[in-house]
Amino acid sequence: MELNAKKIDLEAGEHIVILNKKDVERIGLRSQGRVSVSKEGKTTRALVETSESLAEEGEIALTERVIEDIEADEGDELTVKQTARPESVEHIREKLEGEELSTHAINEIIEDIVEKRLSDIELSAYVSGIYSQGMNNRETKDLINAMIKTGDTIEWDEHPVFDHHSIGGVPGNKITLLIVPIVAAAGMMIPKTSSRAISSAGGTADIFETLTDVTLSVEQIKNITQDVGGVIAWGGAVNLAPSDDMIIRAEYPLRIDPYAQVLASVLSKKKAAGAEYLVMDIPVGANTKVESRELGRKYARDFVTLSEEIGIETKCALSYGGQPVGRAIGPAMEAREALMALEGKDVPSSLLEKSTTLAGMVLEQGGIRKGKEEAERLLESGEALEKMKQIIDRQGGDLEISSSEVEIGNHSKDIYSTEEGYVDNINNGHIINIVRATGAPHCKGGGLLLKKKKGDKVEKDEPLYTIYAEQENDLEDAVKMANHLKPLQVEGMILEKHPDLKKV
Repeated sequence: MELNAKKIDLEAGEHIVILNKKDVERIGLRSQGRVSVSKEGKTTRALVETSESLAEEGEIALTERVIEDIEADEGDELTVKQTARPESVEHIREKLEGEELSTHAINEIIEDIVEKRLSDIELSAYVSGIYSQGMNNRETKDLINAMIKTGDTIEWDEHPVFDHHSIGGVPGNKITLLIVPIVAAAGMMIPKTSSRAISSAGGTADIFETLTDVTLSVEQIKNITQDVGGVIAWGGAVNLAPSDDMIIRAEYPLRIDPYAQVLASVLSKKKAAGAEYLVMDIPVGANTKVESRELGRKYARDFVTLSEEIGIETKCALSYGGQPVGRAIGPAMEAREALMALEGKDVPSSLLEKSTTLAGMVLEQGGIRKGKEEAERLLESGEALEKMKQIIDRQGGDLEISSSEVEIGNHSKDIYSTEEGYVDNINNGHIINIVRATGAPHCKGGGLLLKKKKGDKVEKDEPLYTIYAEQENDLEDAVKMANHLKPLQVEGMILEKHPDLKKV
């Protein structure tokens, strides 16, 4: 059927077209049926909705994504055909029922995700299936390979290529902003492609974007890395394992990271980026992605095993994740604290210790003995700071940027302790929820600065932390949530008295 294009000002999360009910009946469709839409050799697929007001007979109303795919203009004659539901939907149902997926089934699912043949509901069902039913290592390896081959890969002229990654889950984990310049300052190549936040208050790409551009092409990633040794780029801006970012968008509202998908997400991106050596950080602690050492060791074993099968030499470190790394949580605040560390200013030892230990592991993979000591030297000498400035400059930022110039939210509120004692516990999950309530990671200036950490003595009415936001209403929401969640637990030396002396 030939229909005339009509542009409508409607942003949809998926590919949707709107047809008049009479045209839908002529094609033999139902609402939420599928069609292919073509213009001069360019074709895309979309779900169908019906409307008497948005599309007259003979018209097809196009949402932004469909317009971009086929470069349609108002009034263009488009060919519209009914298409069948993808076979991969049946494979998704099989996984939801606990079946093991074949290599062919996994390839079909990932190809259909990349080609945008699945609806948001179907993609969410895939994520739910992997989360609830899991995958064995054979399925996961097939998933990694499927994600790699449906995208581009970076071929390097120089070798070896090093990388590091943290699976996240602990707030304030801005270590990449120290590790990359330390490793690059040692004369090694470390092209770091990073993700945006999924369930956290800010991914590495969100954090570094407050200092410079992270939306780089493959050619820019290669050139910058080969010139200055390192780069920190958003993986979603390049076509490396493109299904990963589509899956992340489905995971985001569900706030889940399926185990097998975590493995596949990391390793497909690393292999596609050309990594030959990899150091993995696996934070372990209450209210993180990995709450027990047992699960952390399982992640480590599977990362090492799967990495070896795809040609990457990987070492893993289980790190302490019982409380935030450093004191700053939120994109701009974490960028500022990372720069402070590079500048030699006073920052928590947890940030320095973790960063230099992991950077040292990367250096040792490159043949440097006593890697942690060398990482500390590169940090203390200012060589890592100079390298970071070069990276920021080459990615389009200000060469002379300093921590004092990083802008954070201009609305703030201190949260005070209601009793005297010691900080007994910090709930990572509650901290993340409060920071997200400030508008982070979308609002880069939203965040939280801890005044006290575990074990610190606290006086009554002493501030525990400060919440920052760009908008006053976001600050109010975050403060309300903080007062309800109480993420810092303060206990006195005497927990209870028995019997209650007041009753004697």
